[in-house]
Amino acid sequence: MSGVNFEKVVKIYDNGIKVVHGIDLEIQRGEFVVFVGPSGCGKSTLMRMVAGLEAISGGTISIEGRVVNDLPPRERDIAMVFQDYALYPHKNVFDNLAFGLKLRKFAAADIDKRVKEAATILKIDRLLDRKPRALSGGQRQRVAMGRAIVRQPKLFLFDEPLSNLDALLRSEMRTEIKRLHQRIGATTIYVTHDQVEAMTLAERIVVLSGGHIMQVGTPDEIYNQPVSKFVAGFTGSPPMNFLSATITLDEGRACVALGNSAQRLPIPAQQDYYGALANRAVTFGIRPEDIGVERTGENDVRLDARVVVVEPLGAETLVTLACEGGELIGRLPPNVLFRPDQQTGVWVNMDKFHLFDAASGSVLRPA
Repeated sequence: MSGVNFEKVVKIYDNGIKVVHGIDLEIQRGEFVVFVGPSGCGKSTLMRMVAGLEAISGGTISIEGRVVNDLPPRERDIAMVFQDYALYPHKNVFDNLAFGLKLRKFAAADIDKRVKEAATILKIDRLLDRKPRALSGGQRQRVAMGRAIVRQPKLFLFDEPLSNLDALLRSEMRTEIKRLHQRIGATTIYVTHDQVEAMTLAERIVVLSGGHIMQVGTPDEIYNQPVSKFVAGFTGSPPMNFLSATITLDEGRACVALGNSAQRLPIPAQQDYYGALANRAVTFGIRPEDIGVERTGENDVRLDARVVVVEPLGAETLVTLACEGGELIGRLPPNVLFRPDQQTGVWVNMDKFHLFDAASGSVLRPA
């Protein structure tokens, strides 16, 4: 059964600005879906329309088969976790967790049971007597999540809940959120601009731009089969490298010619398709992990480059390289000893390349 269904959903503000353009999307019951995209892409607006905090200008939103366009938030059976923890500073953790249940006239015994169960799940059961000022940022975020859990709603909405945390806490809380979903199994919509959060948390990712859906798919599909340069550049850390190029024919074989040089990267397969695109201006894409200092496959091609920046990270080294067509970043082993301005050669795995139309950004890939 559908958990949340969007049918031609539109949002137009009073000044006439249209920020959501006819969104169609079905989220299955129990699914964890992440909305990701740059600021202003419409992801938070979509979530607020689901929550009832924004009016819907057109189309319908249904939660478990019930159209909720005109329902007030309290009747939608949802729970929302915001970027701002929004805890009551004068109440202790127990009372913060219990507040919503008390408003709904739950019995005291039921409140006590739900609060303690949620506190145990989130490992804050020893903090129930503390006030928010005595908690760390991560603990406050757990309390905010606990306040949603005790409701046991049909739908969880997370609006960039980890933005205020440092890198270590964000990593820990990602794990906790994923573990929580595995345990509770409620339908979840999670909004973020952080592609790492999207890749690690989602069962499916919805990539948005300018109020339109660019692609919907599993993390693997979004990462390895992007439908456009925009999607490809929004996933991965570092993201995909892009070089300006042209498809050419070299003795009848389709190649990628980088920049305006004679540097050519032979295309290993689908010659009929790529050969038909000869002389077309394209953007060549390759992931940092598909660049190496040694040849590891028969379709690896050597690329001449100049070292620009070396960033040792312990377990790996990121090296920015200047080559024909632009700059790229390689994710290389930690024992690689490059220095700035050094001329070198790296190997590009042509089994993993991507091509995009230079004008539209759409992927060029055989059907």
